[in-house]
Amino acid sequence: MIQVLTANRLLDGEVVFWSGGRWVERFAEAERFTGASGEAELAHAKTETTVLIDPYLIDLLPDGSAPVSFRERIRALGPTDHPTLGKQAEGGPAIEALRAAHGAARSTGRLSLIRRKP
Repeated sequence: MIQVLTANRLLDGEVVFWSGGRWVERFAEAERFTGASGEAELAHAKTETTVLIDPYLIDLLPDGSAPVSFRERIRALGPTDHPTLGKQAEGGPAIEALRAAHGAARSTGRLSLIRRKP
């Protein structure tokens, strides 16, 4: 399974994705992980408590073009109230792939985060 590491930046609440040692705002730039390779990066991200909130891995479609979870596709696109706002306003192939993706399954990384909370 292909996964991406995501979190919210504490400073402004922006959705961010891990990419080669830094946090980026665009899903298309996110580093893809397979198997357990993302677990080490997740462990590191969890130590960045002054920078991030709730980092977790999200599952991607088999081709890696978009998250499996509808919730994560919304986070990657930006607000849903109007297509001219947020990251979706930029357009391009990566945004179109996110818009075209289907399915409402939950990400296993997000489920682990939910189960952890009392």
